[in-house]
Amino acid sequence: MAENPLFAPSTLPYQLPPFAEIGDDHYLPAFERGMAEHLAEIDAIVADGQAPTFATTIVALEEAGRLLQRASAAFFSVAASHATDAVRALEVEITPRLAAHWDTIHMNRGLYDRVRHVVGADAEEAWVLERYRLDFARAGAELSDGDQHRLRELNQELSRLRTTFSQALLEASTSEALVVDDPALLDGLSPATLAALEDHGSYRLPLLNFTSQPALAELTNRDIRQRLYELSINRAPANRELAIRMAALRAERSRLLGYPNHAAYAVADQTAKSVEAVEAMLAKLSGPAVANARREAEALTEQAGFPIEPWDWPFYAEKVRKARYDFDGADMRPYLELDRVLIDGVFEAATELYGIAFRERSDLPGYHADVRTFEVLDEDGSPLGLFLLDPYARPTKRGGAWMNSLVTQSRLLGELPVVMNNLNITRPPSGPTLLTLDEVTTAFHEFGHALHGLLSDVRFPRVSGTSVPRDFVEFPSQVNEMWVTWPEIIARYARHHETGEPMPQSLIDKMKAAETFNQGFATLEYLKAALLDWAWHVLAAGDEVTDADAFEAAALEAAGVDFPLVTSRYRTSYFSHIFGGGYSAGYYSYIWSEVLDADTVEWFEEHGGLTRANGDHFRRTLLARGGSRDPMDAFREFRGRDPRIEPLLERRGLA
Repeated sequence: MAENPLFAPSTLPYQLPPFAEIGDDHYLPAFERGMAEHLAEIDAIVADGQAPTFATTIVALEEAGRLLQRASAAFFSVAASHATDAVRALEVEITPRLAAHWDTIHMNRGLYDRVRHVVGADAEEAWVLERYRLDFARAGAELSDGDQHRLRELNQELSRLRTTFSQALLEASTSEALVVDDPALLDGLSPATLAALEDHGSYRLPLLNFTSQPALAELTNRDIRQRLYELSINRAPANRELAIRMAALRAERSRLLGYPNHAAYAVADQTAKSVEAVEAMLAKLSGPAVANARREAEALTEQAGFPIEPWDWPFYAEKVRKARYDFDGADMRPYLELDRVLIDGVFEAATELYGIAFRERSDLPGYHADVRTFEVLDEDGSPLGLFLLDPYARPTKRGGAWMNSLVTQSRLLGELPVVMNNLNITRPPSGPTLLTLDEVTTAFHEFGHALHGLLSDVRFPRVSGTSVPRDFVEFPSQVNEMWVTWPEIIARYARHHETGEPMPQSLIDKMKAAETFNQGFATLEYLKAALLDWAWHVLAAGDEVTDADAFEAAALEAAGVDFPLVTSRYRTSYFSHIFGGGYSAGYYSYIWSEVLDADTVEWFEEHGGLTRANGDHFRRTLLARGGSRDPMDAFREFRGRDPRIEPLLERRGLA
């Protein structure tokens, strides 16, 4: 234990991993011992000579593998957020071994036989039991020996490819960055941004994880905009072949498991339930989105005075926004200082809704100096958990923003949640960190995920917090975005970083008036990505793809969304959600969840908005339940009916 701090449960409050004591060389021994201990615990469950009960089988499974869970939670948080060379090398080594480990458990026929013969005693136990049965069946427990052997091979190769894809994309964000020597070429960027980009006499603009780089809206030099755009859409070219291979392997795996393709396999365990339901929703949105984008393009072309190209769209969209609404998003930045946004905005909204309080704990360090730790207390002062924030971008951190759990809430294990939000804000060389409105919205969004973990109140780790279907998990986080511009909240956090003066109401009014502007572009770039994901994953085993670019073009044309001035939010080589993460055949979930979100926002507005009564109702019926019941039943309990799509169509200008 003195040699490896991961071998025993952490003695820090809430079992926060002792990152200050954990070295890179501690992870592999912890993984190896953790896997060995876990398998021994599984063998003991199978060897029990008595008839299987919920306690001796499901509870025993929930209590097993605690060392492996500790090592995995700490390691993969670091691998995503602060990956040293040693961590990256270990990630390549350990991910296929972990895939093999979980295959060994899920394909254990003796264990599966016990799970199948357990009877749950109450509603939550029955739901958890059904989750376990599905987990085993969907992981190949019912396959023949030969098919199980092939499934193991597929899973290990997929895990290796996923890690390779992710690491190549992380490297591309810096190695393929836009680099210029003359700062005049970056005219339009603020002095503070230029100072942050300066790198030994040159200026390096790293690539963010999506197609439309934010700087495209500001750079006045059209050639530089084109260079940046082309760097963005052509990055990590070797990942195209990895994606082709991964899609083929997923198709073969799905066939083994009895599904026609990976999309059918993935969606069967989601709230959508069927390929047809997803395709019907995407088709319903695609036509109006293309029509809106075409109208927007006409306005942008008129503003530019020449036929625009994709790299011109963000720049002239801002000019049209300014002309129509007298609104420039840059005018908001002096009022959006990171600490105020966090304390007086994100936290304050949660306090008003749920009665919870936050206390910074500088005595509890994270894995990097940027990480801040906050203790979260319920209204009566009782402890709820810890919230960690890692706000800044750095070369060792993957792109985007996300939430992850270091400790999951469970009454069975007596554990309170420890959750983390990662953002990718550019750190200024000096002075305050001023955000864009999009970055503020992202902070509220990710904290919605954090609340889902922090306010979880369930017995079993398997269904804790965000352990819900992929097409439901974005719902609470999207709802939390509504408080960004709620009058009582924006009045608190949107204050000038120098004078403390509140953001002028006239500026807020202009921002709200412009909210539906450019929604054709925003909806279409998202839909293109969702449809591209879907196209890769409706491939059947044996379908051959030889050219990823040609496949993309054909897929978008077939879907009727091949409007060339709006590029997919992600192209194949940098679509980390589906080839480096867990969203394969699931990127549709953002818009699927937004149907629930828009309907929920309407409910809050109808019932008085930011009140404790409303917050307590949302907490009790949805956030606290985690994945311990059917998510759509939880939504119906909250809303009193099934969701309606009309609020979403109105929000996005598609009604």
